[in-house]
Amino acid sequence: MTDLVLCDDHAVFADALGTVLGQHGFVVRAVADTVAASVAALRRMRPDLCLLDRNLADGDGVAALGELTAASPRTKILVLTADDDPEVVARALDAGAAGYLHKTGSVRALAQALRRVLDGEVVVDLPTRNRAPRSPEVLHAHRLAAHLTPRERQCLALLVEGAGTAAMQRRMGISSTTVRTHVQALLTKLGVHSRLEAASFAVRHRLLADLPDRATGT
Repeated sequence: MTDLVLCDDHAVFADALGTVLGQHGFVVRAVADTVAASVAALRRMRPDLCLLDRNLADGDGVAALGELTAASPRTKILVLTADDDPEVVARALDAGAAGYLHKTGSVRALAQALRRVLDGEVVVDLPTRNRAPRSPEVLHAHRLAAHLTPRERQCLALLVEGAGTAAMQRRMGISSTTVRTHVQALLTKLGVHSRLEAASFAVRHRLLADLPDRATGT
């Protein structure tokens, strides 16, 4: 069984979620409704996983990610919230969150995401948002992304998941050298300098949601 601390200030939701997660092999060791209580629970329990709502009774869970991580460095923290703002998603990932999930997802999808995070992936699962007028910054990001090849787009999707070179090689069926070539090309095209920056850039501007699907090729 996998230990988990649930940080959410909605008691009914937390109780229900704790019950159903138990049916999927996860044991909720503590429920906290404030940032302070969450930090204390992580420091005391040192769980495998932490599910963290953004809006807690005494503050912003995403803003407290650094403090929570310091309380239990071994714990993988996933944000589980109703907030699907891409800027908040990017901030959470930059602060060390291992995943960002929306509360409208199914329990089965949540359990799968938790297992993927335990396997070392970074998981982002958000609903499709209604299109809104795009800022010049977003338009520029999408113009850059339009130049990605199908393989580069596939690499970018895997980077957002947190995959390393070996995992990308295995899932794409290509050599590690080719993976690195594709990754370097997409970094150049997006104007970023690291894999983490590329993943954050893609999430912030919702590049993967809006890029057209294309057949993969070498």
